[in-house]
Amino acid sequence: MDGNGRWATARSLPRAAGHRQGAQAVRRTVTAACRLGVSTLTLYAFSSDNWKRPGAEVSALMMLFRRYLVQEIEQCRREGIRLSVIGRRDRLPADLIPLIESAEQSTSAGNRLHLRLAVDYSSRDAILAAAEKARTREEMGALLGPDVDLLIRTAGEQRLSDYLLWECAYAEFHFTGQLWPDFNQASLEAAIGDFQNRVRRFGAVIHPKPAA
Repeated sequence: MDGNGRWATARSLPRAAGHRQGAQAVRRTVTAACRLGVSTLTLYAFSSDNWKRPGAEVSALMMLFRRYLVQEIEQCRREGIRLSVIGRRDRLPADLIPLIESAEQSTSAGNRLHLRLAVDYSSRDAILAAAEKARTREEMGALLGPDVDLLIRTAGEQRLSDYLLWECAYAEFHFTGQLWPDFNQASLEAAIGDFQNRVRRFGAVIHPKPAA
C-alpha cells in the first residue's frame, strides 16, 4: 500500500492525511475483493522497517490501526470477513494486543474473505522463525501462510521490500503508478484482469491443445 505520503505531499497536506485517505482505500479494496470473489487478501500495513519513520507518523499509523480494529470489525463479522494479523506483536502498543485478539476471535467464522493485515511484519524474520520448526516445504508453507497468486504494488515501486518472500515464489506481479489512496474497485479489476491473461507454468512446459 505505497504512496500515502506522496499523495499528501502533492496536496500540501501532512503525511498523516495521506494515511487517513489510505485507510479509506483499504475499506474500498476489501469491499471490492468480496464482490470479485477474492478468497484471501493480504495488505502490507506496517513493515518492521517502518519503525524508522518519524515518531509522529508511526503514532498516526498505530492510531489508524487501532481505529480500524474498533470501527470496522463488526462490519467484517457481519459480512463474513475473517481478520488475521501477521507479524510481530511484542513491539506494538500494549493496548493494541487485546484489540487484535478480540478482532481475530470475533471474525474467526468468516468464510467469504480472509483479510490478513501485515503489521510489524518482516518476511525474513517470519522465514527464520518458521525454519526453526519446519523440515519440509509443506511444513514451511503451513507456518508461513498460503502461496500468493497475485501481488499488486502501487505508486510505481517494483520490489518486494521484505514482503511474503516465500509465499511469492510463483506469484504474478502487477505494478501500477497509481498511489494507494486512489486505489479502488476499478484498480483491483484491472490488476485481476491482467493476472487472468498471464500463462502460469510453475516451471513446467505448457503444450498447446491440439486443434479440434
